[in-house]
Amino acid sequence: MTASVSGTVPSAGRGHVRRIAAVGRSLPRALLAVPFTLGYTLVLIGTGLYARLGDPGTVRDLLAGSSTDVSHLSQRPVLTLLVSALWAVGGIASPYLAAFPLVLGALERRLGGVRTAGVFLLGHVLATLLTEIPVAVSVAAGHLPDSSLRRLDYGVSYGLIACAAALAGLLSPRRRWALLGGVGLALAAGLLVDFDPLTGWGHAFALLLGVLSWPYVRRNARWRPRSWRNDDASPGFAHSERASGNT
Repeated sequence: MTASVSGTVPSAGRGHVRRIAAVGRSLPRALLAVPFTLGYTLVLIGTGLYARLGDPGTVRDLLAGSSTDVSHLSQRPVLTLLVSALWAVGGIASPYLAAFPLVLGALERRLGGVRTAGVFLLGHVLATLLTEIPVAVSVAAGHLPDSSLRRLDYGVSYGLIACAAALAGLLSPRRRWALLGGVGLALAAGLLVDFDPLTGWGHAFALLLGVLSWPYVRRNARWRPRSWRNDDASPGFAHSERASGNT
């Protein structure tokens, strides 16, 4: 019995080593398949590290200058929208940073880098404008104080949530609703921890924008699960699912 056990251990060990080696060989190919996600994640890691290790005063000034509030958007809208998306709220320990490569990587594998960037920008830009324009109108009408024009609002959450909702449209029904439900629960929990109604509305808009992108992402996706059911989607989506031949 001793000889038998000792003979199986090296074999099991070699199998484990082979599996690790196979993962190591496939990892570079997997990363190269999602260049947009990889590059963007490295940028967020860099800014997250700087937010943790850099001079606190400089970091505070950079974040304030990156805020997508009404004041900044009215002065330099394009630059503000771009720069605000270079940070993840919470820095290197941000849950958004942890979810970012998983969500965008999965979407990019199915949709490609350019279209994934388009979905991200759709959520980031439109959700920002849908929350900040009402603030500007309310201040102009005298319903809010002028201080509402300047607030700290930055990060990738709107674009990330839009991408997660878009990804849900490319999954099988069970995974689709599980993902949307998980995102909804995470957003609700976030509001309980740090209640910010404006950000809450922005997250809701981003989720809706991602769902509205389903016809686009389904038409342009590279592959789709075999378990798709035509009767699960609305009639407007059913044609795209049958005709595209993709996810």
